[in-house]
Amino acid sequence: MSEQFWSKALERSEQALNCGALTPLSTSTIELSVASAEQFELRQLNAALPKHHRPEGPKPNPFLPWDPQLEIERIHNHHVLILNKYPVQRGHMLLITQGWASQTDWLQPEDWRALVQVDRDSTGLWFFNSGPRAGASQPHRHLQLLPRHPGECICPRLSWFIERLHQPSASTGSEELIDPLFNNCAIADRPLSSDPDEEANLLHGLYRSLALRLGLGGQFSQQPPAIPYNLLLTRSWMALIKRSQEHVKGFSVNALGFAGYLLATDRSDLAWLQSHGGEELLRQVVPHFCGSTDALS
Repeated sequence: MSEQFWSKALERSEQALNCGALTPLSTSTIELSVASAEQFELRQLNAALPKHHRPEGPKPNPFLPWDPQLEIERIHNHHVLILNKYPVQRGHMLLITQGWASQTDWLQPEDWRALVQVDRDSTGLWFFNSGPRAGASQPHRHLQLLPRHPGECICPRLSWFIERLHQPSASTGSEELIDPLFNNCAIADRPLSSDPDEEANLLHGLYRSLALRLGLGGQFSQQPPAIPYNLLLTRSWMALIKRSQEHVKGFSVNALGFAGYLLATDRSDLAWLQSHGGEELLRQVVPHFCGSTDALS
């Protein structure tokens, strides 16, 4: 991979920092001391929560139009790749629609075509939050990319997803014993193709298949998806996670939380997290039910 988009993102980041268009989040690392602590990276926000994360007041659309100081590249006719104004790492990118498209509606084939064009040059951890209850801070369609070099660990909870990917469907005489995290996650190997249009179609098909398996509904029969969800995508797999609420114990949880990245603010109950752990935090934001799991993997 040439990683030209990533290189351009880093170059644009320096320019945007100098002109004040970019506002990186200042954070400090906090060590967790509970079971499975190695699967989480916990950071404490050192300043006030950015306005786009605050619940009060109206939220004007920051992407219509987007800040030209943050633009990296136009992608096909319908998308543009820009910098995240509040990045969690250098080169944090957003793939947004140039015209209005709702974050709560189904991803469309053209979204996957744009993603594939970017991903074939600069790959990493893609994620999507399908509305406020899944952790989305803006209503305008945006997928997010944290770039990764080949061989670099994709996320702290990678081993959890790999185990689920290779684990047979759950079977137990007691549905209540199934971990809600497992029960609400559908995952599959990512299809790849030498042809970008075919790869985009395969990804769109897999996305629709996983949505059906999670009970989100069909793209043509259910508008919008019946339940909010998070999407995580790497070069190896795609996962969808069903959501019930956005926050718990003062923590806002989006797709990055399931990847193992947690952000604490002055509202967060750090004592509870240190006592119960990151996985228990995630269990609090997914549905708890006793349904069939034979379609989940």
